[in-house]
Amino acid sequence: MNENTIISTIVYTFLAFTLLAVTLIIFYYFSNKKITRNLIQKKELEIRYEKDLTHAIISAQEKEKLRIAQDLHDDISSKLSVVSLNIHLLDFDNLAREEYTDLKNKIIHLVNKTAESARQISHDLLPPILEKFGLHAAIDALCSEINMSKTLQVTYSNSLYFAKTEEEKNLHIFRILQELINNSIKHGESTHIDIEFLGKEGKNTCIYKDDGKGFNLDENTLKGGLGLRNIRSRVELINGTLKIESENNKGITVEFTF
Repeated sequence: MNENTIISTIVYTFLAFTLLAVTLIIFYYFSNKKITRNLIQKKELEIRYEKDLTHAIISAQEKEKLRIAQDLHDDISSKLSVVSLNIHLLDFDNLAREEYTDLKNKIIHLVNKTAESARQISHDLLPPILEKFGLHAAIDALCSEINMSKTLQVTYSNSLYFAKTEEEKNLHIFRILQELINNSIKHGESTHIDIEFLGKEGKNTCIYKDDGKGFNLDENTLKGGLGLRNIRSRVELINGTLKIESENNKGITVEFTF
């Protein structure tokens, strides 16, 4: 092999390695650019999801505040107005003893009804049984109240331990069940609900089923209703996962972990 051939071989080899290096650099650049773009898109989706989550929570809070305001105005405020009116009537000098006694009894009755309304609003905000006796007792009482109606039967079973100290988490779980039951009654027209708490695949799990109308499960349905958004938001707040299964006329199955 002469000297020119050796030099040519070296030059071509160098060019080949240079071309390979340039190709690798270009490949790395575009790959890194694609990875960076994907990471940015993922971050944007996470930010958008957080915004949707925050919006759902705020919407739920505002809806609850509006409901409480309406209850206070329509129920308690109106009762107190009647009480005030009847108290003023007691000042009339020409009242017969029977009329006076009748007015007094009416006032006592209205005060008792107002106190009962206030207790009910307080119960809706934070059920006393949940605060005093824990989540298991609160769910059991909720199911018993519904079963008394005879139009809807709820079966409840639990093999988990709910720590009373985890008040915030327990309240979220309780509200999730309230929302699910409300949906089953209002939209699903269910006659039977089954609620089960158990350990599944190493996670605390709740399985909720009803025999109602159900619905076609698609992305728009899952994102559309405020009730489902509230449930999803609360599941996120307890670091859980949510799975929903449903078909028309086949009820709904909801499984969430916490």
